[in-house]
Amino acid sequence: MPRYREIPNMGLYLDQTIKYINQYLEPLGCMEITSSMVSNYVKKGYIKSPVKKQYDAEQIAYLFFIAVAKNVLSMESIARMFTLMHGVYTEEVAYDYFCSELENLLYYIFGVQEDISYLGTTNSEAKDVLRSVIVAVANVIYVNDRLKDKAPPEQPQAPEA
Repeated sequence: MPRYREIPNMGLYLDQTIKYINQYLEPLGCMEITSSMVSNYVKKGYIKSPVKKQYDAEQIAYLFFIAVAKNVLSMESIARMFTLMHGVYTEEVAYDYFCSELENLLYYIFGVQEDISYLGTTNSEAKDVLRSVIVAVANVIYVNDRLKDKAPPEQPQAPEA
């Protein structure tokens, strides 16, 4: 996933934002976001309203987190995560840690690296909770990947009368 400084900050329209985010979600096996989902997140106050119908890097970073975290958390819990993180970290620091830690754990779980690297320089409840969310997400991604090609068991046929 792109780091905060790599996210376009010139403002993307809704369709561009969705396309940009979904290109990163697809390889993770995460559910893609839709325009109605984004509009709903704005309406409910999970992300700021677009300026002149354009989304900036901060809003896009929030959408990335929402799209990935929705695999394991309710929207209410995601909103609580935002509140918890705001008290300790900037959006850029929290988002970049989220991306780095998710990649770190996925590399380990999928056997690309032998050890889990320790990331970050601070210790806080916010970081511990965020890491727990990331561990849960990484495990869901792994399980879904391993099960995606497995055929469901055939249903037994009812005997003919």
